Amino acid sequence: MKTYDAVVIGAGAIGTSVAYHLSRDGMKVALLDHGDIAGGSSSHCDAVALICDKEPGIDTTMGQASIDLYKKYADQFDYDFEYDAKGCLYVCETEPEMVAAERYAVSQQANGYPLRMVDNKELCEMEPYIAKDLAGGLYTPPSGAVSVCPYKVCFAFTEEGKKLGLDVYTYCTINAVHLNPADHSVESVDTSYGTLRTKRIINCAGVWAPDIGKLAGVPIPIQPRKGMNLISEKVSKIVNHKLLEFGYMMSKFDDIKFKRNVSPLVEEYNVAFNLEYTKASNLLVGGYRGFRGFDIRSEVEAMKAISERAMRFYPCLKDIQCIRSYAGVRPYVSDHLPIVSDVDEVPGFYIAAGHEGDGICFSPITGLLMSQILAEKKTDFDISPLDYARFTAGKK
Repeated sequence: MKTYDAVVIGAGAIGTSVAYHLSRDGMKVALLDHGDIAGGSSSHCDAVALICDKEPGIDTTMGQASIDLYKKYADQFDYDFEYDAKGCLYVCETEPEMVAAERYAVSQQANGYPLRMVDNKELCEMEPYIAKDLAGGLYTPPSGAVSVCPYKVCFAFTEEGKKLGLDVYTYCTINAVHLNPADHSVESVDTSYGTLRTKRIINCAGVWAPDIGKLAGVPIPIQPRKGMNLISEKVSKIVNHKLLEFGYMMSKFDDIKFKRNVSPLVEEYNVAFNLEYTKASNLLVGGYRGFRGFDIRSEVEAMKAISERAMRFYPCLKDIQCIRSYAGVRPYVSDHLPIVSDVDEVPGFYIAAGHEGDGICFSPITGLLMSQILAEKKTDFDISPLDYARFTAGKK
């Protein structure tokens, strides 16, 4: 029977980061996953870390902190996770969108983030192949918008963790979490590799976090939210930045109500245009958010809606072949904030999950914050809005 200072469950972008940061702090750590490294959501998503798709407040603070850490780790890590500071253009189709985007920009600028508006002329200069009738956009410089390879991020954290003594258990079935009957504190985890003794479990299982929570008697309000992307054939460079439409905010945050002039198909599938190059010179085209349970099959009608919206903003895409599509599920929380905290009811049980479409972006900072929580240190900034207790307050 092996003993660990901490057992991290889930080897995606969040779990591998947590495992690395705890190992860096000198803890003996086990990293467990029911599949392989990056086998879940982290290998079924896009590849960008932005501040311009975050609501002002802790969302943006975490995003910028992670972007800064990605730059630092790109220089320090031996494993190349394809860090690329490319900048981002948030494209506005209409003048009302420009007004809404400018209000957003002003609020972010007031907090020190270097976003700025661009008009139609500058937009077309920055992106020569974009549709010429767009109102303008919101530009984020490379300091606030970077690209990484999601699954390589997971491998990078894992390989760096192994140098520090991290043990990795892939294709691992977790059968039970044992608690002390007196105070309900964590004692051990039963797995297909045997029983692992530990006083600390960090649940980083993403959309599967509720399953792990049940083993410890901890209900976790996370549900799967599907996303889908298209991949083009290799093409010469027609895109200079990461591109999104302002409607992406509406598709990401249900409480932002902004009516777009789109077809019934685009509306039905909650599609908002985004576009970027991969390192292999393919185009990654998205995107879509919908509730389909754990179904990760590509939906033909959703693919049509993504294509329709993409060609609206980039007409030349009609002449470029789509070679494949892929879909995945994101861990959705109703208030659009992840859970990064301990659980008062079960001492030694921690949660770092529920990042939805921000798992890649928030990966480095979540690992750092969780290491500070376990070490009982003051966190870099106030993370009380991320506390699990927000879902249990007032409940008996």
